Amino acid sequence: MTRRGALALPCTLLAAPALGQSWPDRPIRMVIAFPAGSVTDTLFRNLAEPLSHALGQTVVIENRPGGNGVVGTISARTAAADGNTWVVLSVTNGALNPYTVRNLGYDPVNDFTHIGQVAEAPYLLVAPMNGATSTADLIARARARPGQLTFSHGNSSALIASAQMNRTAGVTMTAVPYRGGPEALTDVMAGRIDSTFTDFANGMAQVREGRVRALGVTTAQPFPLAPEIPPVGAAVPGFSLTVWFGLATVSPAPAGVQAKANAALNRVLADPEVGARLGRLGYTPTPGTTEHAKTFLASEIARYAELAAAVGLERQ
Repeated sequence: MTRRGALALPCTLLAAPALGQSWPDRPIRMVIAFPAGSVTDTLFRNLAEPLSHALGQTVVIENRPGGNGVVGTISARTAAADGNTWVVLSVTNGALNPYTVRNLGYDPVNDFTHIGQVAEAPYLLVAPMNGATSTADLIARARARPGQLTFSHGNSSALIASAQMNRTAGVTMTAVPYRGGPEALTDVMAGRIDSTFTDFANGMAQVREGRVRALGVTTAQPFPLAPEIPPVGAAVPGFSLTVWFGLATVSPAPAGVQAKANAALNRVLADPEVGARLGRLGYTPTPGTTEHAKTFLASEIARYAELAAAVGLERQ
């Protein structure tokens, strides 16, 4: 090492903490790997403004859909590791894609510095108005007509939910794939499909308008926003499944960025007004530590490995 290089080294070492201390010094790009108007998009658009106030910098949402969340997640992974690019990690691109996508192109645990868990929500099991009247009725119909009843799904986690319910109940229903959840729900409303697991907010909107019948929620206990709807597990013992959402940035983040980002996120999620807003949309805030976010993701990846294998999901 030259003398000039040796003299420059301490300055370089001091620069990393300084970067973290001044962060954020420009707008933050939040990559959502799903389309505008999706449940993931709706959740984080409701958080972008409060996060901007908490951080003192604008949070700009960038939708990068494609490949079941792969396109947007990779675009975030390849960004500079300066703490200014965030990515939403959900059940799909965080835990399921390792078992449904060949040559994934990213490691959801180790390619990102985890900021924190954000929220979770149940799925809603629905049927046409002239179809099954309860989860138990749907199971009885499927048992009486093996393979003849259908369920639609617009993503891998909805497929997992239906396949796991069928497996646990010991029945066979035929899967019908759709491009997205709204399309999967539309054909249930039209009576062309016998059931689907749909996101809670959109599903309840159609239930209240009398377009579909709610059969059950996927939480283990009744969901506070719709306590009149029984858990699917009441008819299919042992069944429960929720969708969740977290935030991460490109690894390795500068020193101090992870802690600052986590603190800002937790302040926002603890705000009663934000909590009420998310509650109306069917989300339960899940603030916590950065360590919990990483260990939770690793545990969910392990859990979905078992679920994917159990229902026979294959990498495409």
